[in-house]
Amino acid sequence: MGNQGNDPQLFLNPKDYFREMVESGFQRRKIKSNSYVQSYLVSLLEKYMLAEQLNQNQETLAELFLKANQVEATEKIELLRSLGDRSLYISGFFADSLNRKLVDVDYYIQMGGAAYGQLAQVVKEDTSSQLYRTFSLRFVDFVEVLSYISQASNLQNNSNLLRLYERYIRTGSSLARELLAEAGVVAVPMDQAKASQQDDQ
Repeated sequence: MGNQGNDPQLFLNPKDYFREMVESGFQRRKIKSNSYVQSYLVSLLEKYMLAEQLNQNQETLAELFLKANQVEATEKIELLRSLGDRSLYISGFFADSLNRKLVDVDYYIQMGGAAYGQLAQVVKEDTSSQLYRTFSLRFVDFVEVLSYISQASNLQNNSNLLRLYERYIRTGSSLARELLAEAGVVAVPMDQAKASQQDDQ
């Protein structure tokens, strides 16, 4: 699969776009998985599609991990999932920049795997428990899949386009629409775009 960074499908139907990318990632990396794992990764990519989502929580991984072990079960699950998801996404999409910093990608892999491992023990539903256990044991495999998607889709280099599209959806800005058109992204009418987003929620 070639560079998909300006593929309008990313903006018009991100769920289908990411599903295709995830399936391709597993095939190209020759990694086996099940539909639950793939669906979880699609949701993860949608969640962090905009940089603002990734930067919402300013606590460090260590602070999140410590906090998760001091709260009740419901909040514990939420914090551990956030820690695991954040670690996985950053490891897959920002490994190169992490390796130039004091805290490298191995730290994120260790923290993410541990978070998913604890999560598997805390959740009561068997399917979810098995899913998180799989993410804990095969964390590096899924980092590879996300790394492939990052390179193949050129998503990070298009974060400005993603923010621009979000602004168009929120405000209907004609300037934002024109800039999107110049970048090769055909913005659908606002009411249609919003309806599409609501259908996917």
